[in-house]
Amino acid sequence: MGNSLHADLLDRWTKLAGPQARPVGEDLIRRYSEPHRRYHTVEHLAAMLAVIDDLAADADDLDAVRYAAFFHDAVYAMDGTDNEEASARLAETTLPTLGVDAETVAEVARLVRLTGGHHPDPADRNGAVLCDADLAILAAAPAVYAAYAVNVRAEYAHVPDNLFRPGRAAVLKALAEQPDLFRTPIARARYETAARVNLSAEIAALTD
Repeated sequence: MGNSLHADLLDRWTKLAGPQARPVGEDLIRRYSEPHRRYHTVEHLAAMLAVIDDLAADADDLDAVRYAAFFHDAVYAMDGTDNEEASARLAETTLPTLGVDAETVAEVARLVRLTGGHHPDPADRNGAVLCDADLAILAAAPAVYAAYAVNVRAEYAHVPDNLFRPGRAAVLKALAEQPDLFRTPIARARYETAARVNLSAEIAALTD
């Protein structure tokens, strides 16, 4: 764990979960460092946590949101596994061993499952913060967004173009059809316009 980003993430984890939880934090960071990942990496996790910091005032239970960020892509298999469900179950089995109360465990698992579709209820403040953080990459500068799209494609290198392109386009269209991509006021003001420009451009490229 010589990497400074790994060290920063482990520090954030132990401040959240306690020093006795360090081995779990090391395992989570190892998962985000798996060689088949290109986008869903430690960099993505760190970026999400930074956005959650920015949106902290909009969450009802900031600890639960941060736990959910650490777990949301903990399982990222490319074999048809329901990754969100598997990641939620990992949270459900791991967090109680750290002394996290049952109510928080249930909320973390619910939030992790929510990242499968990014459709939080309008009254779901925790869900809004987590989903906004997960989708913030959509508003990146064009060059950064292009690199993100390339990395997502690389994660699905085993899927032929004739299947990947319509599948990816369908996912992006489902997002674009939502009245609001972002649910918190800060994220909506900061990200909505740029994200829609990027989505439109990638959808056009995929369906050309």
